[in-house]
Amino acid sequence: MRLAGKAALVTGGGTGIGRAISLAFAREGADVAVNYSRSEAQAQETAEEIRGMGRRATLVRADVSNSTQVDMMITEVADRFGRLDILVNNAGITVFVDLANLEAITEGDWDRIFNVNVKGLFLCTRAASRIMQDGGVVINISSVAAFGRGSSIPYCASKAAVNTLTRSLAIALAPRIRVVGIAPGFIDTRWTAQWGPQQKERSAAATPLKRVGQPEDIARLAVYLAADGDFVTGRTFVVDGGRTL
Repeated sequence: MRLAGKAALVTGGGTGIGRAISLAFAREGADVAVNYSRSEAQAQETAEEIRGMGRRATLVRADVSNSTQVDMMITEVADRFGRLDILVNNAGITVFVDLANLEAITEGDWDRIFNVNVKGLFLCTRAASRIMQDGGVVINISSVAAFGRGSSIPYCASKAAVNTLTRSLAIALAPRIRVVGIAPGFIDTRWTAQWGPQQKERSAAATPLKRVGQPEDIARLAVYLAADGDFVTGRTFVVDGGRTL
């Protein structure tokens, strides 16, 4: 097992991409802390599946944009597992507003999205770095929206900031901790489910590999970066079936 003896924390780890990464880490031998803020039932299901693989799992409720809650979460993970080797900053939010509709974006939208997607990522990374083992890995889940087209302008801007943070944090934490990013394209999750089958079909048709991405596509790369990417840091890898080409 490629992650045997390792302990991981996945924010937003109970649903979608976070769930897929949590389960993939457990299959490779890692103990996993599943963070959630609202989706308790789904997080519990994910933790139970991890335990069914013979790995330890713990649930940690925390709002990643709140520094006090983040510090408590990291302390709880350290108390439970005695170590932290991998942090996946997956928690994120958005609003769905057409890019041309500038008037529909509120200051509250900007504040909420940047608090979770950007500040939350920094707070979690800073707190985790205090206890992380040498050779630790931080994996930031970005988005191809960072290149300008996505669910809303503040979401796109927040993911561009994530890409910059990945580079800055990689410099700041080297050589002890590696920091890498993954930028998914259209991935079939509960977020995209609201767009219906026609949007999925159009997305698949516009993608060179002719299918919609699955959470497991992201999880497989996360496992590689955590387990085998020893000479990789500061880079964000696009996983979109070639669509942004």
